[in-house]
Amino acid sequence: MRYRTFGRTGLYVSELCFGAMTFGGKGYWQAIGQTAQDEADRLVGAALEGGVNFFDTADVYSEGESERILGKALGARRKDVVLATKVRGRTGPGPNDVGLSRAHILASIDASLRRLGTDWVDLYQVHGVDAATPLDETLRALDDVVRSGKARYVGCSNHAAWQIAKANGLSAQHGWSRFESLQAYYTIAGRDLERELVPLLQDQTMGLMVWSPLAGGLLSGKFARDGKGPEGARRTVFDFPPVDRERAFRCVDALRKVGDAHGVSVARVALAWLLTRPHVSTIIIGAKTADQLADNLAASELALSAAEVAELDAVSELPPEYPGWMLARQGQERAPKGAR
Repeated sequence: MRYRTFGRTGLYVSELCFGAMTFGGKGYWQAIGQTAQDEADRLVGAALEGGVNFFDTADVYSEGESERILGKALGARRKDVVLATKVRGRTGPGPNDVGLSRAHILASIDASLRRLGTDWVDLYQVHGVDAATPLDETLRALDDVVRSGKARYVGCSNHAAWQIAKANGLSAQHGWSRFESLQAYYTIAGRDLERELVPLLQDQTMGLMVWSPLAGGLLSGKFARDGKGPEGARRTVFDFPPVDRERAFRCVDALRKVGDAHGVSVARVALAWLLTRPHVSTIIIGAKTADQLADNLAASELALSAAEVAELDAVSELPPEYPGWMLARQGQERAPKGAR
């Protein structure tokens, strides 16, 4: 396992992060995974043995069960890992049991810590945007969470580049804790964040946590173009995230070619391609079985040749859009030419 710097925090995190979204299987999240405590203990243990030191969950996953199960699975080893959770989603029936108000954030961090069985989380992330709450209220509450010692850093998820820039500008203006990371959807078949978010992350020296790196299983190589896939697979009952399927299957064909050359799975190549991206800090993997976890962890050891990376880059390249093509054209003349 290799470790990468996490934005500008000074933390080193494993380039593969274990995601606990499949733990619990309660309510809405039942279709995503129903991993019980015994199996979770085995998976967390295998991840730790494989060098993983980064674990991610959220208060809404299985109505809090994911946090409880992950906390028990880590046990005394919690001090040895970087632990992340999230806030924003609905956690109760009341009108204030959702969102990013000061009230909900302060109540939610305490509830998450109780479920996780810890005094602090290393990363506390807002799980999306809350249009009903002023941004300064959210940021000030998050800063209080950090100052109280209940979280070391704060991050965001599913935000636009302009929203992150605005938030970090406000935090700089007031001396508040800023967003140090973004958790976002990114796959070889869905490279949209490269247009605006990657330049923002590089400018702000922020970490990038990739969620759903296999597009909800579509890039596992186990699905056919007609939509047929393994019985019980998540994509068959929970068709998310949205994907241009023809584009995705062109990528799968290219991934399979590379995988056959190395004698490895399509999924492993898809993860290995993401690990070639310099802006990626860590990829969240959410295996349901020990075999899936072992295959995913092995992506860290798969070295793609420059020619293979170039071939995968070409088949998945984003179509040019304005103003990107104009910025690139105008930037050629003014690009640094090196030392003179």
